[in-house]
Amino acid sequence: MTATTKAGSFRYAGHQLDAELGTLTCHYELGKRSFIERFDLGRYDWASPSAAEAARLVYLLAGVSYYKTGAPQLIEIDVEVRPGELALVRDFYVNGLGEFAYRNRIDLSHLEFDATVRDIPPAPYEPVGGRPLVPFGGGIDSIVSVELVRRAHPDPSLFVVSPPTAPFAAIEQAAAVTGLPVVRVVRHLDPQLFEPPKDTGFLQGHVPVTGVITAVAVLAATGHGYDAVVMSNEWSASSGNLFVDGEVVNHQYSKSREFEAAFAGVVAGALGDRLRVFSLLRPYTEVWVADRFAKLGDYHRVFHSCNRAFTVDPSRRLETWCGECDKCCFIDLVLAPFVPRVELESIFDGREPLSRADLYERFAVLVGLSPDPKPFECVGEVGECRAAAALAAERGDRQDDELLQRLAGKLPPVTPREVAALLAPHDPHDIPDDFATEDLLV
Repeated sequence: MTATTKAGSFRYAGHQLDAELGTLTCHYELGKRSFIERFDLGRYDWASPSAAEAARLVYLLAGVSYYKTGAPQLIEIDVEVRPGELALVRDFYVNGLGEFAYRNRIDLSHLEFDATVRDIPPAPYEPVGGRPLVPFGGGIDSIVSVELVRRAHPDPSLFVVSPPTAPFAAIEQAAAVTGLPVVRVVRHLDPQLFEPPKDTGFLQGHVPVTGVITAVAVLAATGHGYDAVVMSNEWSASSGNLFVDGEVVNHQYSKSREFEAAFAGVVAGALGDRLRVFSLLRPYTEVWVADRFAKLGDYHRVFHSCNRAFTVDPSRRLETWCGECDKCCFIDLVLAPFVPRVELESIFDGREPLSRADLYERFAVLVGLSPDPKPFECVGEVGECRAAAALAAERGDRQDDELLQRLAGKLPPVTPREVAALLAPHDPHDIPDDFATEDLLV
């Protein structure tokens, strides 16, 4: 890579958790620019030391959105951090911005951090047991998690982060079907991020937003008294997109087990061990998740995963699936073995990607028939996609599917053993026994 970062430093410039207003405000600086991000948390118990600790973790991770505007080599942090926290933050910047660095031809491997590091005792958090909080995005992963959680834990809630413009209908519709209470946070990104890049000169690219959302969920848990933050990141989220200079570039880094384990350790160091943070789907493939979701018919007409439904500007959001992006193609492919063709056509409102021969190249990338790497999207790895294509092609209602049969004809057959492996749990994972599914307790 070619280092093209700007001179100077990125500075953490203070944060305030206002217990009375229920807001967290974070300040950052880059050169002469100042950035302010605010989280509206609602009026709950934010005066505790544990809430203050959780707010500090949000502050540490949320800065990545503003750092990337210029990406200097020095980051100055104004709050004391524990050794594990500094290691987490460094990895969050270097690995979480791996795709951003690759696209902008920037080398972040030598980032420097100016921070006071010392061992700080935790601010013990003492929640009531049996109250899980499930971050919810309206897609198949979080829906499957919710339905698994509620079997053994009768008092769960959803956690949703919304922009200030308007809630995402793609999340709200599926959330309504769950019938569960929703803990909401409104996130106000600094408006400078939305100015035209030609006017600001800001570098553009992906940030590890799931990591920020996870930290905000921990903060919300401390204010509302929840004892677990249950994520929905599956096994293949740990698989990278490509290797660059011997390092893995993973679009889903902040959904990976590497990040999950490190962040859970940081939460334990800051709050003690009573708040558990883990992914319920970590041992499972996207094929397993799709098989489970196929049986949840009440959600089939309301779930949504197309990224165009999550644009901050409401005037640019799609209320339906676009039917052509990598995410739409992947969701269609992974559900095709388990959901009847006519139902998938209805789900995609007549724009089912597998029905479009012109999308062959997109699917070819997903199943590894192209020299291009896995798309920089939240999609499964090649083995999962190949198995899904092969299994779907065997269905009676897919025999005349031109695109699917063309794909399957170029792929090796999937053996029963391989299918069984995709539908079985994988190690390692960090799921507590009281959340474990039957197949994990055998």
